[in-house]
Amino acid sequence: MTSFEIWTLILGLGVVTYLIRFSFLGLLAGREVPAGLRRALGFVPVTVLPALTLPMVLVEDGVMTAEPGRVIAATAGLAVGIATRHMIAALATAMLVFFALRALGL
Repeated sequence: MTSFEIWTLILGLGVVTYLIRFSFLGLLAGREVPAGLRRALGFVPVTVLPALTLPMVLVEDGVMTAEPGRVIAATAGLAVGIATRHMIAALATAMLVFFALRALGL
């Protein structure tokens, strides 16, 4: 890839990112968001978090794996998330369990 192509790609991605954010922040600013859309946007964190974390739990070096430490930590985080309905508590629990298991050699 040439330097020109790289910079064109970076600028293009920047414009697309700006337009996506502007569609919510600029076009909806000062307007009442419909209740259905507001309710749907409330589910975004709940759907994005598993989509981001599941590959980190089950894939290592491009190969599906079920490393027990990762699975246990993810399960503990899921349990705390369901019990408390608090995302930060779920993430903190998963991280603490993961690092504790690593310290124990699992």
